[in-house]
Amino acid sequence: MQTDARRPGSPAAAPGAPPAPRANTPRISHRKLNPLPALALVLFLVFFVLPVLWLLLAATKTDGQLVHSHPLSFGSWHALRANWESLMAYQDNAIFMWLRNSALYSFLALVITVCVTVPAGYALAMTEFRGRHTLLVATLVVMLMPNATLVVPLFLEVNAVHLIGSMWSIILPYAFYPFGAYLTYIYFGTALPRELLDAARLDGCTEFGVFRRVALPLAAPVVALVGFFSFVANWTNYYLPYVMLPQSDQLPVQVGLGTLLNDVPQFNPTVGSLAVHRPELALATLLAITPVLAVFLFAQRFLVTGMLTGATKD
Repeated sequence: MQTDARRPGSPAAAPGAPPAPRANTPRISHRKLNPLPALALVLFLVFFVLPVLWLLLAATKTDGQLVHSHPLSFGSWHALRANWESLMAYQDNAIFMWLRNSALYSFLALVITVCVTVPAGYALAMTEFRGRHTLLVATLVVMLMPNATLVVPLFLEVNAVHLIGSMWSIILPYAFYPFGAYLTYIYFGTALPRELLDAARLDGCTEFGVFRRVALPLAAPVVALVGFFSFVANWTNYYLPYVMLPQSDQLPVQVGLGTLLNDVPQFNPTVGSLAVHRPELALATLLAITPVLAVFLFAQRFLVTGMLTGATKD
């Protein structure tokens, strides 16, 4: 006699019917974790985050604590205040004068850069003219050249028009930004819908009207991207203002930091009464990078949009 192995209450299977399908049981997948992302994050932490953290903590220490204490230990608020007062006393608040000069040079050059490179990129992308390919190749070549190689030719040109020692000897070379023109050329040539431009032309817009009313509003992310890159390049430029500006009251903050470095006794034993200690130099460095960080935090939404623009096309 056969025993029924079915569960109680289950309906009887008809003779000759196929067996009922088994219920699917969830399978537990055992995936091997990829260690490369974690390793990349650790390397990023070591090479980028730790130096910035050390710089923040160095401003809170005395010179002796900076040498003998743990590199990532906090000093004291009293030492931070003393370092601040010593830095402010250096050449009668020279650090704020350097910051003001950097802001003036960078923002004026930024305005000229945006007003020149965006129309230039639009013209390169939308018009065909003789020498266009040669101009694009020349733009790429200048982009690949280090900035230091252009200092001597720029010095000779600025000296020919008698602008050495003026703020325009810095602003005008800063405004020459071929990377911005090439970036806007790539955007207008790949991400801008040509149908919108053609529709505006059919409605009677001139070419300048098409650029101002249609192309420019759609190019806001890439304009922000060009502006940010230009501002950072202008703010961190050292060699050009070092050559062009002979007077100390005209120096930007990057050259000013070099002046502070020369007055640190550990790096220059011949320094006199204008000695600057290393924690004060660290505090001045923090003040120098704060404007760039503020601009980045303010414009990061536009930067992400500008970097992703044109990556995919419908």
